Amino acid sequence: MARIPSVEHVVLIDDNDQVLGVAPKATVHGSTTPLHRGFSLFLFNRAGELLLQQRALHKLTWPGAWSNSVCGHPAADETASQAAVRRTREELGLTLQDALQIAPYRYRFRRQGVEENEICPLVVATTRQTPSPNPEEVAAIRWVGWNDFLREVRENPGRYSEWCEEEIVVLDESPAFRDWYLQRFGK
Repeated sequence: MARIPSVEHVVLIDDNDQVLGVAPKATVHGSTTPLHRGFSLFLFNRAGELLLQQRALHKLTWPGAWSNSVCGHPAADETASQAAVRRTREELGLTLQDALQIAPYRYRFRRQGVEENEICPLVVATTRQTPSPNPEEVAAIRWVGWNDFLREVRENPGRYSEWCEEEIVVLDESPAFRDWYLQRFGK
């Protein structure tokens, strides 16, 4: 499994996604967090099931929360898709070949005194490999059918990270995502 750099940086941006600078990730997330770049990956297996992860219990942001497959921050020289490939290798031990940025998204949420504030493109990808979660990042994983997950969130809101619950609506309403999913899984 790939090692996570000891000092990760985030790219600070303005409302128009123009770079203002970079800062160590550890210094950015707090009670007021500056706007920065992120990404959210939705990873599917051969059966069209979505991989969900429970964030490690010691994480600063949303510890123990269930969320989408991988979330992270692009480095200054990376696209959201490239960052998704890197972070998936670091968090789940998986190699992605087909990561595709599919929809824009922006959010700002606060939980347990910590704020997240990101322009966070949604990335989709598939895998044929078996995840090997890095316990520093991931407490647990599970696979769920896409339509089952949509139904679960509609019927029981608040069980997943706030961004995940909003992002699946963005994806479900996206013609680009529906075409992508249909081409791969035929359902």
